Amino acid sequence: MPKLSIKDLELKGKRVFIRVDFNVPIKEGKVDDDTRIQASLPTINFAVEQGARVVLASHLGRPKGERVEKYSLSPVAEHLSKVLDKPVAFATDCIADEAQSKLVRLVEGYYVLH
Repeated sequence: MPKLSIKDLELKGKRVFIRVDFNVPIKEGKVDDDTRIQASLPTINFAVEQGARVVLASHLGRPKGERVEKYSLSPVAEHLSKVLDKPVAFATDCIADEAQSKLVRLVEGYYVLH
């Protein structure tokens, strides 16, 4: 069976989950090097151009299973909003009610970062 790529799928109106590597250096609350973010843009933009509602998932770390503010992806969501010139909603948790409500309200052509 041949391996499919995102270009082989019908994305219009679908919620598309994309695992991205946004493990980027953050200094003073800002993304210091966005090379990994830039590398993901062709896939993210393709999905949006096809009419998908994009859910991005990544992590920076959770030492000993504990949430540590300095490892929050919030600065990444803020940076990505600027790069994409569109709002990127940020969910602080991927399974809580907050995350679910952001997914339900997600409209075509917009993003949620978990």
